[in-house]
Amino acid sequence: MSSSAITINQIMIIFIIIAVGIICYKVKLIDEATNSKLSNILLMLVNPMVIFVAYQREFSSELLEGLLISLLLSIVTHVVGILIASLLIKKKKRENLRIDNVVIKKYVVNPDAEVERIQCIYSNVGFMGIPIVNGIFGTEGVFYVTASITIFNVFLWTHGVIMMSGSREWNIKSMLKKLLSPSIIAIVIGLLCFLFQLMVPKVIYQAFSYIANINTPFAMLIAGVTIGRTNIFKILVKRRIYYVTLIKLIIIPMLLLFIFSRFAIDEKVFITAVIMAAAPSATTGILFAIKYEKDSVLAAEILTVTTLLCAFSIPLLVKLAGLV
Repeated sequence: MSSSAITINQIMIIFIIIAVGIICYKVKLIDEATNSKLSNILLMLVNPMVIFVAYQREFSSELLEGLLISLLLSIVTHVVGILIASLLIKKKKRENLRIDNVVIKKYVVNPDAEVERIQCIYSNVGFMGIPIVNGIFGTEGVFYVTASITIFNVFLWTHGVIMMSGSREWNIKSMLKKLLSPSIIAIVIGLLCFLFQLMVPKVIYQAFSYIANINTPFAMLIAGVTIGRTNIFKILVKRRIYYVTLIKLIIIPMLLLFIFSRFAIDEKVFITAVIMAAAPSATTGILFAIKYEKDSVLAAEILTVTTLLCAFSIPLLVKLAGLV
């Protein structure tokens, strides 16, 4: 089965679980408080387990080379995302004003520029990226995803904070503290185990694997509950959201696909990097919008639409990646 066919199959599974999550919220089986606790379990326990298990493999120079290339591709992904978002999402936007039945095109201040940009630049590499890549390439794919998670956190707690706060003053000590998340700690420990071939006993590995295996259903149930909290039909008529979605799901990943295809890169590393770039907007954008008093509802709406439409865009991009 081709990578694109596997991707479509995996996304269908994911969206069935998302639909179950929406139903669970609508029938009040999972409320916002429960969803918040599930999110914490996923971020603090399950995701780190997925990452650690991915590093429990025999050392090979090919894997290490793929990981280093993945780090470089992730840096390029974020730099390109920042440049494209800054270019296409301006501080001012055009609006059509109707005065005495006369339509006047006028540029007005765009108060949502920062929210739109952060939702274009930062992808849901943990919730969506890991399950999709894991479904296609297994733990080896997750091994390469860890590079994206690392670079995501570095850029988010530097560029993301500066952009959303509107201040170029940021505390290095505070940033380093934020970077010490369970996922980053799992990457460091896992990488050391990989480099020095420190293998945990089989019974512990199996226990960790069982916990890691609940990542996809957990993540997708949480995504479903998040989507269930929004008015989907009301969101789908907002044209501006489609513009932001076009940038996030098509323009940025297509440009990156073209750039990456110019180099001789291992297929798994290449397609994993494309999927990371094409993943929907990060849930962190909502949290940052709340923290810096921006429009968190808009951030959630963009997250919802990009999550729904990535079911079509990701398989297309994977298919294109397999052709170049």
